[in-house]
Amino acid sequence: MMTYKISGLSPDLFVPLFAMDDAELAANKARRITATADRGWPCRISLEDAKAGEELILLHHVSHDVETPFRSAYAIYVRQGVETATFCDALPPAFAGRTMAFRGFGDDGMLVAAKLVPGEDGDAAIRSLFADPAIAYIHAQYATNGCFAARIERDEP
Repeated sequence: MMTYKISGLSPDLFVPLFAMDDAELAANKARRITATADRGWPCRISLEDAKAGEELILLHHVSHDVETPFRSAYAIYVRQGVETATFCDALPPAFAGRTMAFRGFGDDGMLVAAKLVPGEDGDAAIRSLFADPAIAYIHAQYATNGCFAARIERDEP
């Protein structure tokens, strides 16, 4: 049976941002914000929502760095002091209750197929996309805002 792995981003990519003042962040197309509720600020490292009062950095992130028309970048949130989350054959907490777009790409960075589903139906969507051998990896996106959520890869032995 095919298995898959959903991984958050490495916190190492963002360490320098947390040491910057507001002017330096702005110069880097980023902002320091504080979550005002326990839902609505999904961290792309932990793949969980920040809790009210937690500080995050909102930044512009190139999520699909390919030389095709499908190169993609958008705003994401990251938190300091969290570990990279990895979910094997399971969905991250941040997917629940959100409409998700799952976009399957070939090795060449071109879109092969996509599915739009409630987050709770993500497992079936992922397995359906990976049933096509032309799909090398999947990007999950929060459909409402259009932002990158996580990369999903086949996890075959």
